[in-house]
Amino acid sequence: MSLYPFKFQPILKERLWGGTKLKDVLGKPIESDITGESWELSTVKGDVSVIANGKLAGTSLQELINEQPENLLGKSVYERFGTDFPILIKFIDAKKDLSIQLHPNDELAKERHDSFGKTEMWYVMDADDDAELIVGFNKDVTKDEYAKSLENDTLLELLNYEKVTEGDTFFINTGKIHAIGAGVLLAEIQQTSDITYRVFDFNRRDKNGNLRELHTEMALDAIDYTKKDDFKVNYPNAKNTVNDMVDCPYFTTNYLDLDKDLRQDVGSRDSFTIYMCVGGAATIADENGSADIQKGETILVSAASQSIHIKTKGAKLLEVTI
Repeated sequence: MSLYPFKFQPILKERLWGGTKLKDVLGKPIESDITGESWELSTVKGDVSVIANGKLAGTSLQELINEQPENLLGKSVYERFGTDFPILIKFIDAKKDLSIQLHPNDELAKERHDSFGKTEMWYVMDADDDAELIVGFNKDVTKDEYAKSLENDTLLELLNYEKVTEGDTFFINTGKIHAIGAGVLLAEIQQTSDITYRVFDFNRRDKNGNLRELHTEMALDAIDYTKKDDFKVNYPNAKNTVNDMVDCPYFTTNYLDLDKDLRQDVGSRDSFTIYMCVGGAATIADENGSADIQKGETILVSAASQSIHIKTKGAKLLEVTI
């Protein structure tokens, strides 16, 4: 079976805090005005991506992995993760502030939920004037201080706020308290996990008038209470080359700002390659075929590919491997 570059049908998620930028800016086929997420690549149970292009259109990503795990994922990736696709790729539109939350590490997630933890990164694609993210605390706090701030409704006074513009990139390791602020559209790359501990939700109610569930007790042992300035990613942005952004045990992300074609030999990579287009347009080709990509779209190239040819007159891409 030929493993050509694959595009997938977006899995669209309505959210209390969602808006219309996924349609207005990225061209997603949404119909509601509260769509918050477009899952681009997923094998999360109940939300498995389906191929949208070529002869295998209609085939699920999980079916493809089950049939050709090493060819698609790479031998080392398959040995480490089995037939679970280890990365979840999303575009997120926050019309309103998201809840204050954090994610457990692998050990806690395995013990409590039989899941991976959730390390993630954000690349800001669009931001309203004065849009912000919450990332970490603004000082070292104790567990007792944190618990008391929840009781007194003063948690927001302990948090660190970061104003953002297009291109800003953040690495959110497990245990770090965080939230996407209103007016931010971003690309998210994360471990395959949907485990989130919500600790504060601005006392909002859902469409049925109910307060959303909080995970106050579970979060207490999962939070990193120290102030750390390890989240803002400073990366080179040289033209027409591969710029290193993030390299962690769960994914490696590079930034490509191209105004001409780029060819890469990837035969020794032993990993699939994902391209998220965050600006412009390009064609991604390998020995088995090609697929066009434009802003807001994602392509998966199999680990069996030996050479990737990116054809473009102008594109900004996030390249993700393991």
